Amino acid sequence: MNDVTQLGKNGKFFVIAGPCVVEGPDFLFKTAKTIKRITDSFRVPLVFKSSYDKANRSSGKSFRGPGIREGLAALAFVKKQVGIPILTDVHEISEVKAAAQVADVLQIPAFLSRQTSLLTAAAHTGKVVNVKKGQFMAPWEMENVVEKLYGSGAEEVWLTERGTSFGYNNLVVDFRGIPEMKKTGCPVVFDGTHSVQQPAAKGTSSGGTREHVPTLVRAAVAAGADALFLEVHPNPPKAKSDAATQITFETFRKVLKDSLAIRKALKQ
Repeated sequence: MNDVTQLGKNGKFFVIAGPCVVEGPDFLFKTAKTIKRITDSFRVPLVFKSSYDKANRSSGKSFRGPGIREGLAALAFVKKQVGIPILTDVHEISEVKAAAQVADVLQIPAFLSRQTSLLTAAAHTGKVVNVKKGQFMAPWEMENVVEKLYGSGAEEVWLTERGTSFGYNNLVVDFRGIPEMKKTGCPVVFDGTHSVQQPAAKGTSSGGTREHVPTLVRAAVAAGADALFLEVHPNPPKAKSDAATQITFETFRKVLKDSLAIRKALKQ
């Protein structure tokens, strides 16, 4: 299993990938095995991600996940059986301790990226903390987030770019944000799937343009991203969350191949 604290250092490129939400133990296990086979074929370290609860769905009737107890149990099974580190979101301080018993990386969702008490609680666990940059924040504002985390005892912090609000129901990526956030000294991850999201564009759910994921990922790698965050699903249109933006295994494989080629070209 990868030592997550070393990922992103000394040019060690890695990938955070998995389905948006836990849709069941068997689904999660099979998806994790397939994703790991793909990343192993490229010799790229994998951090598997999935959420036990999607607390910010557009509609109160949307599927949120199995909840913390069942969701963490499914993630723990994948961690043990597939042998991969786990990342999952935490939305409330009360969730942090339980999530930290399973997850190697605790993720702070974009809408909660400035919540000091949540950041502090995550830092106190000693786990790696990945913070999604709020859609409403400038890249240089993330320096304050990093200071909060390290000031609270965090040992390792990652920052993730996932697009910035651009009018109603749309996001845009300013790739200058990647080198700006790298000034903090933290590994910077590019979230290729949420960056093509169109929040609440369908009224009761978000839309998106998954066909643009490869283009944005290539640009992010060229801009110096240390890692990628990609939501991958065996049948994206049938996904119970973020169906418009998750990508197939085939697209995931192609994106990884292109990313590694770009990194190789830049080194030369």
